[in-house]
Amino acid sequence: MMRLLWRIGAFFVAALTAQAQMYKPLRFIEYTMPNGLHVILHPDRFAPVVTTVLWYRVGSRYEDPARTGFAHFFEHLMFEGTDSIGRGEISKLIQQAGGELNAFTSFDQTVYHMRVPSNALPLALWIEAQRMRGLKVDTIGVETQRGVVKEERKMRYDNSPYGVWNERMFKYLFTGSPYSWTPIGASQHIDSAAIMEFKQFYDTYYVPNNAVLVISGDFDVPEVRRMVDAYFGPIPPGPMPRRDSIGIPPMAGEVRDTIYDPKAQLAAVFIGYRTVPEGHPDSYALQMLMDILANGESSRMYRLLVDSAQVAVQSSVFPYELEKVGAAILVGVAAPGRSIDTVEKMMYAVIDSVIARGVTEAEFVKARNIAETRFISDKKGTYQTALALARAYAFFENTEMANTEMQRFYAVRREDLQRIAKKYFQTPNRVVLTFLPSAGKEGK
Repeated sequence: MMRLLWRIGAFFVAALTAQAQMYKPLRFIEYTMPNGLHVILHPDRFAPVVTTVLWYRVGSRYEDPARTGFAHFFEHLMFEGTDSIGRGEISKLIQQAGGELNAFTSFDQTVYHMRVPSNALPLALWIEAQRMRGLKVDTIGVETQRGVVKEERKMRYDNSPYGVWNERMFKYLFTGSPYSWTPIGASQHIDSAAIMEFKQFYDTYYVPNNAVLVISGDFDVPEVRRMVDAYFGPIPPGPMPRRDSIGIPPMAGEVRDTIYDPKAQLAAVFIGYRTVPEGHPDSYALQMLMDILANGESSRMYRLLVDSAQVAVQSSVFPYELEKVGAAILVGVAAPGRSIDTVEKMMYAVIDSVIARGVTEAEFVKARNIAETRFISDKKGTYQTALALARAYAFFENTEMANTEMQRFYAVRREDLQRIAKKYFQTPNRVVLTFLPSAGKEGK
């Protein structure tokens, strides 16, 4: 039977490797303009649409600890107006052209993206060039977005069950570093900031030499190069923003915090461990291990806690692989009337089982299959492709990583997952947040 299982596993590994060899690499052209803007072009004639991604190397970790939330604030402010575009007109122009636009902010980056019909690409590029150096940072726009950001915080954090978990988690997990606060920031910092502080932030980070522009879709390369030169070429570079190394003070054991949450109906536990940043040699085995432990209904934790013991109604994982740090946050939500302490202990038992005995061949093959599916899915569509190319250059300064990263998953061996479990989870250095309904009775 063991020989048969080995043969089955070997067959699936060989099949996956063959699929990887069949993967058609992304073809792209890249160059850096004299003003420092890095441009990546990916022609794709499959459909008459084009996506632009403008990735700025500025996220919450670049902020002053006394002025958190600035990066996220600018994600909103960039939709206000420019010297050449009226207030509130940016979204209207793109929507009237049949396109869509949005943005997101993380710890390391702020990313703006537009998806438009091919004939509207000049409009999208013109708008992004206008926003890069012609944004209106004035009282009307700032005051409008102060209110918008505060409402977003109330909705996502203050008025949601377990809403503060990530703020508390990163505060404890990365104390003493720029990763100890989350992109949403503190409302009082945005409220007390002066217009000149916002202008200084904009002038520091919204410059061409701090950005990556990716264009993916249906376009003619020479024509688009001329457009990019015309719209972005005249923009002068700014002083290169400082990129100081980040020191992360070591943890001194377990940190526990209990939060009585009036919005939570069930007790929950969030267990956080430090891991590794994007591209670290261990990150690929870690991703596979996370899928086996707690990702989805077929994961070990879900099957034990929810299906078998029925002590929980939810078990999941939030993996964070950022530019300089990493974290794995395991989540368990207790079933009505069941002890959250029992949920926590059973979560540790699942981790300990991997530390003691490793993972099965079937689990290993499935995890690698999931990694391959993600790798290929991340290249389907012009937006996903543009984002993958931008990430590869912004994080690694190696755009080809968008094509070759799957090979790093194939280099992972089954025994590596047990080694990784011991290295990152067999430790007292963790953060445990327990959420209890405000009455303090349920889950005890």
